[in-house]
Amino acid sequence: MAYDYKELKAHGFMQQKQPGCFSMRLKSVGGKFTAAQLQTVQEVAEKFGEGYVHLTSRQGIEIPFIKEQDIEEVKKALAAGGLATGFCGAQVRTITACQGNAVCRSGLIDTARLAEEFAERYAGKMLPHKFKVGFTGCHNNCLKTEENDIGIKGGVKPVWQKDKCKLCGACVKICPRGALTLDREKGKILWDRKKCYFCGKCTKGCKFEAFEKKTGFVVSFGGLYGNRIAIGKKIVPLIYGEDKLRKALDAALDYFEQHANKGERFRNMLDRIGWEEFTQIIRASQK
Repeated sequence: MAYDYKELKAHGFMQQKQPGCFSMRLKSVGGKFTAAQLQTVQEVAEKFGEGYVHLTSRQGIEIPFIKEQDIEEVKKALAAGGLATGFCGAQVRTITACQGNAVCRSGLIDTARLAEEFAERYAGKMLPHKFKVGFTGCHNNCLKTEENDIGIKGGVKPVWQKDKCKLCGACVKICPRGALTLDREKGKILWDRKKCYFCGKCTKGCKFEAFEKKTGFVVSFGGLYGNRIAIGKKIVPLIYGEDKLRKALDAALDYFEQHANKGERFRNMLDRIGWEEFTQIIRASQK
């Protein structure tokens, strides 16, 4: 059977330096595989590979040394075990995620669920170049969101509630950015939005629950980690609601699709044509 190697790569089969061999990438969302799926991975690696796997930097699994003549049999074995091949090439890649607030005590958002839902909506979408999306639950930033084309981090806006506050100053001491100050004369906790990066430590550290937790998403655009390294930029302080988050991603992907040259990364496109129009589009998507 003759294969289109570009098409194979798009569906997770990457040619190795060894002729006729492929390192096969499996479909993954947030690095989650069931124990039964891992058993299938073991069986496929032993039968069709060389008995080992490679864990990728984006929470995926690759099985090296898959022979070209075995590709169809491998696909059948994967499907029987509830697995499929992944994504490569110029498209939205595997969406990464930490365990989020469903498991982690530090988590502010349900990253695993969000990654699943956003993968259903975006993963595999064809674009001028590869595009990476990552979710992390809090400002511990386990998934290094600013390295992604779009990175999403859990955030909290602290809304002070005077009637519950004892003016103990614990929130002021715990704030890593000095965004809170205690004014004892006026009996207030003052919040400086420009210094706050919405980590939520003040709300967790207050034993009197004197802050309303307005949870949202801190989103960075244009991160890059490869031949060129660039930190993603934040255009709006905090995005509230999953619908608004989807609108921001839709706007960014549409803009990339319309303005990028073939083979041009998202950040390189933005730097080439300027950030002004894109910034206005993202802000407009939040109205």
